[in-house]
Amino acid sequence: MKAIVLAGGYATRLWPITRNRPKMFLPVGEGTVIDDVFADLEADDRVDEVYVSTNERFADDFHEYIADSEFEKPVVSVEETVDEDEKFGVVGALAQLIDREGIDDDLVVVAGDNLISFDLAEFGDFFQEKGTPCIAAYDVGSKERASSYGLVDLEGDRIVDFQEKPDEPKSTLVSIACYAFPEETLPEFETYLDGENNPDEPGWFIQWLQSREAVHAFTFDGAWFDIGTPESYLEAVAWKLDGENMVADDATVDAELGENVHVMSGATVENSELDRSIVFEDATVVDSSLRESIVDTESYVAGLDLAGALVGAHSEIADRDE
Repeated sequence: MKAIVLAGGYATRLWPITRNRPKMFLPVGEGTVIDDVFADLEADDRVDEVYVSTNERFADDFHEYIADSEFEKPVVSVEETVDEDEKFGVVGALAQLIDREGIDDDLVVVAGDNLISFDLAEFGDFFQEKGTPCIAAYDVGSKERASSYGLVDLEGDRIVDFQEKPDEPKSTLVSIACYAFPEETLPEFETYLDGENNPDEPGWFIQWLQSREAVHAFTFDGAWFDIGTPESYLEAVAWKLDGENMVADDATVDAELGENVHVMSGATVENSELDRSIVFEDATVVDSSLRESIVDTESYVAGLDLAGALVGAHSEIADRDE
């Protein structure tokens, strides 16, 4: 079995924090967003190759990250784009990678910005049992939130209807960008694209595929985070920290910390109040109050009251009196 980890986005909704780094490398607890995906695929003996689908802009970052990691299976496979305007869609990127790498085996596809509470091996077991294309599905508990995803309607665990981003969702069970395809299904990517169907989101392909053959859904309880916005990133960090704080041993902190605060190596936080916030390496926060905010590497914040703020790397913002 092969695996593809989707890591080709530019994460513009998280700028400036992700302007110069893949969002998959954002710290979440002891690791990064993508580490859990890599760890699950590394531990599954059925998976013999893991292709990391990324863009030319971030290819070197992934090469370096993988080389310095403990993971042996991932290899980088590069899309031929360098910015958001050139992207040709996730389905198009998948079809290109399948052709480029000569994949002719059962295939698991998972988004690298997914943080999920189940082990991907459980999903692999479900896929092997069904022998059909499969997706993972999660109840987001809100119809407003469900309208941003592919909506799944089931009879048992078989999908009887799939609607990509419906205006008026009828339920709250959604697809979470975790898929599995039998070897014989892979040519359908080209068939789908040749029919001038939507090349962007995989959900459109699943909707089309479900109308032609049996597709099953692996549903799960627990947690799932689609890390695409500052809010979802902070929620994922809070889930990992579970109300605790994480402060690097070499950070200097003389401050009042609420819950779910992560202060990284070399950072300085003095005479400040922080809650549900992240301070990256070598950043400085003094005489300030931060709530649900992110201060990137080597930035300086002084004398400010910030809520929901994103402070880019190497920035300096301060009250005039500071």
